Amino acid sequence: MPAIIEMKDVTFQAQNYLIVKNFSHSFEEGKTTVLVGPSGSGKSTVLKLCAGVLVPVSGIVSFRDKNIFDMSQNENLAFRRQGAFVFQDSALWANQSLYHNLELPLRIHFPKMDSRTRENRINSVLKDVGYRRSLSIRPSQLSIGEQKMIAFARAMVCRPTLLFLDEWTESLDDSAAQRLISLVRKYQAENHTIILVSHDFRIIKSLADYILMMLEGQLFLKFTKKQIMDDKELALYVEKGIAS
Repeated sequence: MPAIIEMKDVTFQAQNYLIVKNFSHSFEEGKTTVLVGPSGSGKSTVLKLCAGVLVPVSGIVSFRDKNIFDMSQNENLAFRRQGAFVFQDSALWANQSLYHNLELPLRIHFPKMDSRTRENRINSVLKDVGYRRSLSIRPSQLSIGEQKMIAFARAMVCRPTLLFLDEWTESLDDSAAQRLISLVRKYQAENHTIILVSHDFRIIKSLADYILMMLEGQLFLKFTKKQIMDDKELALYVEKGIAS
């Protein structure tokens, strides 16, 4: 399969601190790639670089062979419409209702969609994630787990073909986490592309096609799920590495 996202010698720093160093990898279309590694290894930063949320200080990030940061406004909007990001901290719009948080992506990417269709789309994704409370409240009135549910629903409301997930099941109870994992499996079955960060070894074994282990801002190891399923020592090494 061709690469959908390609990173070439990407480096990123913040406040003079080098977070990602010369990262190169081609993310295969239609597959799920999991970024793993100890805390502070640069996983979330690489995910944000893939999605164009952060701009590298050097190197190239391409979507379908087009440098994300050289795209025209229309090309960039099309890229944003195809991709969706679930942030580790949910990143909901604090001064707006939940409904407006969910509606905004539809207004941006589907400006001709009528209000009834938007409402139906929103209700459909909320049913999928299992959220049943009012949509007139603001994010601060939700638990952290509920905020994660709304953030996931917001990501799915535009029906993306490329999904970026940063610890998206953290702070959820087991039943809510399993519901979202099931939705991701359904998404996988439709041959969409997923790039995710997780420290949960059960999720990695369940969802990953490919695993990239990071260490000190660099790509340290690459392997497939089959390799960690067949090699108990490698599986233990990965499990210990992501827990540190």
